[in-house]
Amino acid sequence: MFPVYDDNQSSSKPIVSWALIVINVIVFLNEVTMPEASLNSFLTVWGTVPEQVTHSPSAQTYLTLFTSMFLHGGWSHLIGNMWFLHIFGDNVEDRMGHFKYLLFYIICGIAASLAQVYSDINTTIPGIGASGAISGVLGAYVVLFPHARVRTFIGTYTSIWVPAVFFIVIWFLMQFFPAIASLQLEGVKAGGVAFWAHVGGFIAGVILVKLFATGDREEQAKLRHF
Repeated sequence: MFPVYDDNQSSSKPIVSWALIVINVIVFLNEVTMPEASLNSFLTVWGTVPEQVTHSPSAQTYLTLFTSMFLHGGWSHLIGNMWFLHIFGDNVEDRMGHFKYLLFYIICGIAASLAQVYSDINTTIPGIGASGAISGVLGAYVVLFPHARVRTFIGTYTSIWVPAVFFIVIWFLMQFFPAIASLQLEGVKAGGVAFWAHVGGFIAGVILVKLFATGDREEQAKLRHF
């Protein structure tokens, strides 16, 4: 399943979500200009390396819990993350306000990085990507707007409306089961998708949303039905 758009109109401009998208794109464009050796070094320095966080922590390693959420490993990684942020971030930002939304996003991103770190404390593979923070946004969205709908591709050319709660719960389960499997399967832990970051960010979002959002659930939501 891949989201196309939702039927949930926001009443304010999502300037923080737009700014986050622009920053992520600029950082990635900088990445693609680097020679491979320089890029690998850059990602190791600014990505979150669990072994460094757990065995030789420093101010620099803690800083990577923040910087890693602005790095991406390829065009599909970047575009997928930014598209999810574009669809779901505006409504969450609308309910929280710009500053609280930015703080919420950062906290969820750090929580996601820590979840990934402690899923495999000895790995030296750097964790990168905004998906942990965006998972927190999804967690907030499902709490705040359970009755919204998401236009979703279910095949190459077919799209249907599905309840947001259904879409996001299915998405979460697609992260949760591989995350559990990664604790047992060495091949999954060796690299690829940081499933525990997705799970950790989502849970952080569900837990923290009420501290940051204002109003009652969908009180401020305007739903378009097609």
